[in-house]
Amino acid sequence: MRYGVTQAIKTDPREARLAETVRRAIALMRPQLDAHFSVRLWDGTVEPLGNAVKPGLTVALNEPGVLPSLLRRPSLDRLIRHYAHGHIDIEGGTIIDIGAPYAIDKAARRRLRRIGKMELLKTIWPLLTARGISPDETRGFSGGKADGHKRVKSDNKRFIGFHYDVGNDFYQLFLDPQMQYSCAYFPTEDTTLNAAQAAKLEMICRKLRLRPGERLLDIGCGWGGLLCHAVQNHGVIGHGVTLSEEQLAFAQAKAERLGIADRVTFELRDYRDLSGQFDKIVSVGMYEHIGLANIPTYFGTVRGLLAEDGLFLNHAISRRAKGKKRRLIKRPEQRALQKYIFPGGELDDIGHTVAQMERVGFEVHDVENWRPHYEKTTQIWCDRLTARRQEAEEMVGPELYRLWVAYLGGCALTFHRGSARIYQTLAGKSAKGHPPVPLSRADLYR
Repeated sequence: MRYGVTQAIKTDPREARLAETVRRAIALMRPQLDAHFSVRLWDGTVEPLGNAVKPGLTVALNEPGVLPSLLRRPSLDRLIRHYAHGHIDIEGGTIIDIGAPYAIDKAARRRLRRIGKMELLKTIWPLLTARGISPDETRGFSGGKADGHKRVKSDNKRFIGFHYDVGNDFYQLFLDPQMQYSCAYFPTEDTTLNAAQAAKLEMICRKLRLRPGERLLDIGCGWGGLLCHAVQNHGVIGHGVTLSEEQLAFAQAKAERLGIADRVTFELRDYRDLSGQFDKIVSVGMYEHIGLANIPTYFGTVRGLLAEDGLFLNHAISRRAKGKKRRLIKRPEQRALQKYIFPGGELDDIGHTVAQMERVGFEVHDVENWRPHYEKTTQIWCDRLTARRQEAEEMVGPELYRLWVAYLGGCALTFHRGSARIYQTLAGKSAKGHPPVPLSRADLYR
């Protein structure tokens, strides 16, 4: 195979020398890397990283100062900023196409260790001493700690607004018509996203054993899709709360449009300010936002709102449980997620979630893992948003578009390698007497 055959763009001598250094380094690493994609340098030359690259799948280094910057100060945050500003790009695919083969491939890491470190260091030395480009800060959460540490109640609305008030039109670019921004349920491999989201809504309603006339509370109701489905198909009286003004306006308008505004209400309210009792309570994708320190308060509040014979379904992303020591060390991708996408977000592990539910008096009936479903969901979202790149960039700007595509693709890879999971946990209020679920769950999967 002949390498570097693309017609070169004219560059100054220093940039040309750096490009040649990169080509030599790639030639040294290529036998061990044996990657499935290519690298396009700032001078226009394309260097395959393996002998069987996917045609067109390319990581583009658009600025000669990118590699010096990353080699001297390597960090995920710095890489994200370079990507957000367009100094690095992915062509002919997404971050999923680049990263999926390595998410669970330990052999690739073993091959990298066989590269001669001293020889590589000598080869890339000109890059280490060259002038780097410093990536400016991009859109990130400010005005408080993005990790939600020592949060106060007023933080919650700011955290939610940062993520969800980007604009309904933006989310409509990649979500289904019901605006479901949570894990879909795919009964078969060829189920479409729209059908899978409808199946998710129906599965939740079945698990909750909804009956006509029951009061259903949706905590973190999003754009109102679940409540509207439950009201129309199961005859319940619905009430939803959100902290996003954009979502609230959309949900209220939808209820009016469907002619069900007399049976479903939505309001801008923190869950801790709710009162009254509800026959059934559901929370989909909201648990991740409350913060680990607030879990006892959250479950205690929900239990207080639930009728004695009621059911509560908690649908939440989780992380793998740690070892004996529960000291949490945040991974770089988690810190980046909190800074750029989900300020205040923290993931619990399912064992701790179940234990906390039992501590406040819940009886847990079912726990179901949906990890493969969320991998598929986020991959489809990433592909859909990538396909509408021009519209997205016109709507929110290229930086925000790039951050969202990286986030969605990164989520798909995270679920693929199993470092993130997602569970639906169904619980009742009391363990006394006969539980409010049947002996068999066969009807759920009919």
